[in-house]
Amino acid sequence: MQGTVDGFSYGLVTPVAAYLMACLGGALGLRCTTRSLRHRDTFKAGWLALGATSIGTGIWTMHFIAMMGFSVHQAPISYDRPITFASLGVAILMVGIGIFIVGHRGATPLTLVTGGTITGLGVATMHYLGMAGMRLQGTIDYDTPTVALSVVIAVVAATTSLWAAVSVHGFLASLGASLVMGLAVSGMHYTAMAAVNVHVHDSATVAGGGDTATSLLLPMLVGPAVFLLLAAVVVMFDPLLVMGDPDWQRPSAHGPHRPGVPAQRRAPAYGEPANWSARQPAGRGARGVRGGRADRESRGRAKSAGRGAHRSQEW
Repeated sequence: MQGTVDGFSYGLVTPVAAYLMACLGGALGLRCTTRSLRHRDTFKAGWLALGATSIGTGIWTMHFIAMMGFSVHQAPISYDRPITFASLGVAILMVGIGIFIVGHRGATPLTLVTGGTITGLGVATMHYLGMAGMRLQGTIDYDTPTVALSVVIAVVAATTSLWAAVSVHGFLASLGASLVMGLAVSGMHYTAMAAVNVHVHDSATVAGGGDTATSLLLPMLVGPAVFLLLAAVVVMFDPLLVMGDPDWQRPSAHGPHRPGVPAQRRAPAYGEPANWSARQPAGRGARGVRGGRADRESRGRAKSAGRGAHRSQEW
């Protein structure tokens, strides 16, 4: 018989909590990816790995928080732990592949589309693999067009997120991008859940006093949630991750300089006006200074020679 499905057993509590976790994972992943792209140091791979793990963990946590509110009235639900944690590994792995493609190949349209497609397929795979780990006395089938729509949403959301990681640099802009990313991931999840149809076996009975979905999922969510909090602490202790580059670190019109070191100005030499260096063309160095002094000295000797010749003619 057809099962009665309820995706909001706890009202708005699970959707809102799931959305916030998706936003947290997205914000951490975007800032870490931006950090690795704009500051090519020895920790580049580490920042990309942290960003991929944050996004994958945030999406996985969002999915199973939302699944706490999913119930079938005619049958209790349990979860297979190996398959459930395998879906977490798939999410982190495929999101990591997409982020590393963009991080090491550059933010070209081809890499963004390729990385976004792989990442989006990873998000969709995580969702449906997590659904495959659900156990109940019945069968689950899906509406094919709705499933296809959920996959498209996942790919578009992932591609947009990668574009935001390489294009959005300010803190407030990144915060807005993470809110949009959380909305897209949540939309993908509930679109996929709209494709679910449950057929309960005639012999199924609702067992009283057994484990509920919340009591089964909550212990599994503790570890990933703690990881996201620790990743947030790492981000907060790196000001470049939170606020971006200070103004004095950004390239100026006077020429490039090393990141983190203010542009140096040469003190004027004796006899030079205070703003002499500002009037010099870019790239003029010590050779140009010596050359200018030599020209002035040669012109001075020529004038002296001319005055001496004029005096000799008068005598």
